Amino acid sequence: MTEQEALAVLRAADPVRATSAAAALWEMWHRSGRPDLDALLRQGIEAMEAQQLAEAERLFSRLIEIAPAFAEGWNKRATVRYLVHDYIGSIADCRETLARNASHFGALSGQALCHMHSRSIARRPSCVGARSPCTRISTAPARTSGRPCRSS
Repeated sequence: MTEQEALAVLRAADPVRATSAAAALWEMWHRSGRPDLDALLRQGIEAMEAQQLAEAERLFSRLIEIAPAFAEGWNKRATVRYLVHDYIGSIADCRETLARNASHFGALSGQALCHMHSRSIARRPSCVGARSPCTRISTAPARTSGRPCRSS
């Protein structure tokens, strides 16, 4: 199955085939075409799975330095940054991933999660007064809806 074929299956209505297509895409996206880079990616994934997040970030950063065009290096570093609550850094890495692979649904969903968490943090009472380009915090009494305001 090619990447385009797998993406077409994801757009169809068959959830079983979509699961297989998603797995095939992840497998494709994890192959750089160079064994040394694939090994570095695997080492970073192993560090991330072992909760050695600083080491995982270091390995993925090294991968990005060596092969900046390899989208999965950026995506994995975005994942680590998300796990350590560095949402701004994670969003930046998701954008780099998407610049290299516009169909990367992992980066799309990861970026959305980061934005959701950033907005959630910005609405906490302890964050009143914090500036955010996405959310303003209202300290008015209960007449507000509780939903975030749109920036004008």
